[in-house]
Amino acid sequence: MYFALPKEPFTWTAGLVALASAGLWAAARRASGRRWAFVGLILLSVALAGFALAKLRTQRVAAPVAAESGRPQMVEGWVVDVASPGRGGPRVLIAPIRIGDWSAAETPVRIRVTLRALADVPPPGRAVRLLAIINPPPPPASPGSYDFARDAFFESVGGVGFALRPPVAVAADAPPWRLGLTMRVNAARWALAERMVAIMGVETGGLAAAMTTGQEAFIPQQQVDDLRAAGLAHIISISGLHMAIVGGFAFALVRLVVAAWPWLALRVPGKKLAALAGLAAVSGYLVMSGAPPPATRAAITAGVAFFAMLIDRQAISLHALAIAALAILVVQPEAVTEPGFQMSFAATAALVALAEAWTRPAREIDVPWPIRAAQALGAWIVLSLAVSFVAGLATGPFALQHFNRVSTWGLFANLAVAPISSFVMMPALAIGAALAPLGLGEWPLKVAGLGISAMLSVARITAGAPNASLLFASAPAWALPASFLGLLWLCLWKGRLRWLGLPLALAVQLAPRPPAPDVWVAADGSAAAVRSGTRAVLLRPDVKLFAAELWARRRGLEPQGDAVIRDQMFDCDRWSCAPLKGAPTPVAAIWSLRPVKPERLTALCANAELVVTRGGLDPAVCPQARVLQAADFARGGALEMRRDPGGWTLVWAQDLRGSRPWSWNWGR
Repeated sequence: MYFALPKEPFTWTAGLVALASAGLWAAARRASGRRWAFVGLILLSVALAGFALAKLRTQRVAAPVAAESGRPQMVEGWVVDVASPGRGGPRVLIAPIRIGDWSAAETPVRIRVTLRALADVPPPGRAVRLLAIINPPPPPASPGSYDFARDAFFESVGGVGFALRPPVAVAADAPPWRLGLTMRVNAARWALAERMVAIMGVETGGLAAAMTTGQEAFIPQQQVDDLRAAGLAHIISISGLHMAIVGGFAFALVRLVVAAWPWLALRVPGKKLAALAGLAAVSGYLVMSGAPPPATRAAITAGVAFFAMLIDRQAISLHALAIAALAILVVQPEAVTEPGFQMSFAATAALVALAEAWTRPAREIDVPWPIRAAQALGAWIVLSLAVSFVAGLATGPFALQHFNRVSTWGLFANLAVAPISSFVMMPALAIGAALAPLGLGEWPLKVAGLGISAMLSVARITAGAPNASLLFASAPAWALPASFLGLLWLCLWKGRLRWLGLPLALAVQLAPRPPAPDVWVAADGSAAAVRSGTRAVLLRPDVKLFAAELWARRRGLEPQGDAVIRDQMFDCDRWSCAPLKGAPTPVAAIWSLRPVKPERLTALCANAELVVTRGGLDPAVCPQARVLQAADFARGGALEMRRDPGGWTLVWAQDLRGSRPWSWNWGR
């Protein structure tokens, strides 16, 4: 509710809401004898407490944000970490010491800079100087889509940009102790990633480094594409699967050792000792991964389960999962807006509900081992199918709404990869990473490389299968909360009435989609696309390609960047596009910031009902067309337009973002 507000509430509202939460909590304690009144008051109290915590978190992380500027700046700062690469190249996270002539009040706490080549990447902990163009974090690519600036705000990343020259090392004063400790940990992670790639090779070492240290800079792009098409992209990001395998492997190993040593088994509680080992393994893995938000969430969830074992409580239950979710949301309330949080807890809740509902058959006392082995294999296959199917159903609404693609053969790919990752790849990586600093990790890493090769083969075959991925438009905004509530009902309610939540849980799949917009324009007016049937024809495919593809997928359109197809509908040169007679939408676009020649301007206005210009243009020049120019995009950001019988309907991204600390119009 806090993040959906169109305008930032005043600071004093946090205190007022917190007082109301405490009052409702006290009233709930008095009404404890009346179950429904108690439950309702508790839920309302917790909701208000969450609102107050979110507001306080926003106040606490507020930091300077870079101003919009196309002027190169000389940046000096500490390399904090090597970030995940983008389409433009490798990226580094820098804690700036100074940026050009900016004052301390204008200098962001962190900036993310794209470099030209992997060879230019300096290791974490090095002070560097580089010439770069720094801008504020980008706004949503289209109205209602993913808002990177909001995530950047809560991570104190106040600027993004690209380097014009490779960075050079410089001398600098010692950093603050906390920053220094962070950089030392990240330097160790980067060194381990480089060592793993050197031992295993780039083909398998890039993925091994990503799954062990969180460093994704060495993964070939083709592997990322294949894993995404096969529904296996979750393997790359360190999250619940990795934490469960590493923590579970440590737990099982220690418990086996204790059970195999009778003297020790009689003197120590084996399960609790194994839980401590699992907790230590998860904590160490979290540090090694750099503690990104998905890994932190998974570690908290696993930590709650192991702690439950230590205090003799049930480790796997919806109560434990709720405690983990509350712990995460108290520390990071913004996690509730992130697809990773939504999908991981939806899947885990569904699997815990499945475990509670799964009937355990009675075991025979004396059965020949071949029959027992066949029964165990059959039970494992059935359970694996059930787990993958239920997890896929639970995460389906979120995947459709946020990513707009469904991996047709993802269930089978995950089933094939599950034993490889659980019994070969992840245990071998854990052992290899632990022994690598001692020079003994080569053979476990080679074993892990065999598992990664097998997984990549599954991904390659699945990605190349017919209709490997299907495209779906995003549902209306109300559908995802409805699906979440339906999923909660299915997981929490006991008995047959739980199936009343199924229609709500399928809201994203069943909700009717509105007609796709006819035109999309980037936030700065530098690129545009028009709808032609089920395709999105990109008028400038070499600019803002990621944003254009994101918009197209969100609206269920296949992005089409072929210049030959575009030129059948539009007359385009380097600086502008004019609609031809057969254009699906009569829109003209001017990319140049300089005035165009009069004869070209006449051609642009001849058949156009709408003119989009990155700079300024007198509307009187095209009297029959609607003109949108730089001032409009500076106010509204990215734009979607639909051509209705009564004229054009415009939807601006900034209007949907509202006036928030992470949006352009904050304070206006």
